[in-house]
Amino acid sequence: MFKFFRRKTAETTDHQRALTQRLAASQDNLGRNLRDLLHQAERIDDALLEDLEAVMLGADLGVTTTERIMQALQKAIASKLIEAPAAILPAIQAELFDILEPCEYYLDLELEQSKRPFVILVVGVNGAGKTTTIGKLARRLKDEGLQVMLAAGDTFRAAAVEQLQAWGARNAVPVIAQQTGADPAAVIFDAMQSAVAKNIDVLIADTAGRLHTQDNLMAELQKVRRVIQRQNASAPHEVMLVVDASTGQNALNQARQFNQAVELTGITITKLDGTARGGVLFAIANELRIPIRFVGVGEQLDDLRSFDATSFINAILPLE
Repeated sequence: MFKFFRRKTAETTDHQRALTQRLAASQDNLGRNLRDLLHQAERIDDALLEDLEAVMLGADLGVTTTERIMQALQKAIASKLIEAPAAILPAIQAELFDILEPCEYYLDLELEQSKRPFVILVVGVNGAGKTTTIGKLARRLKDEGLQVMLAAGDTFRAAAVEQLQAWGARNAVPVIAQQTGADPAAVIFDAMQSAVAKNIDVLIADTAGRLHTQDNLMAELQKVRRVIQRQNASAPHEVMLVVDASTGQNALNQARQFNQAVELTGITITKLDGTARGGVLFAIANELRIPIRFVGVGEQLDDLRSFDATSFINAILPLE
């Protein structure tokens, strides 16, 4: 089964440097603006605190997360733990780590024979990068020596099936698919049977992109989950939401609604490279406390990275 654990080893310098480069836009929006503001400040006053709040809101940390940080700062200022503007940035960084650290759980596959296949159900809206994330994850797991199968549960778009089949061919992993318009639950049912027969370790099931406000399609996801559970009561073992960081606070809204509908166990946040709205990751972590499995920071296979709280914060809010 998947074991959830915290990483003990830090990212290498090269990995940290590369991540910092990919998150440059978000760093400018949060880190640079905070540093510039605090560097120019001569003292801590109400005007400075209002400006700090505005920067964090502008960086898509969201109202709830920003209020949490501001309350922590005001408490530290009142108790004289913070007496100068220069002490504020490390305090913000520490508070952000406290927000992210509970969500820093990695996936470690230790599969018992009775648990195969481990089923990952991938959900999200159109354009978030679900199918690409599935392809990269399949390659990652195969490189770890696991037998992987994909289920083309997005039957509404022929292009989605073709894209998943292309990833299957690229990674040399089987893809179970049916014709466009087929019942997604039936496709995944067939994939479950095939995975059991072939002793597959991990089955990754794609689903049609849907808006979190489409109740009928969200109900369909619940049906897919019930069909999976008829064959394996413990499955799906991971319900992973893929959200696009560039959508900002809408990504948080999506996470809320999908979590309510299908009880998410993990989140992957894509397209962090090139967007200034990476701060939404803090909003999601602060409100939902759902493990963040991966972050997408580019188009290459190795640009799907296991989430590391320290590395992410050092990239988006460096102290220097």
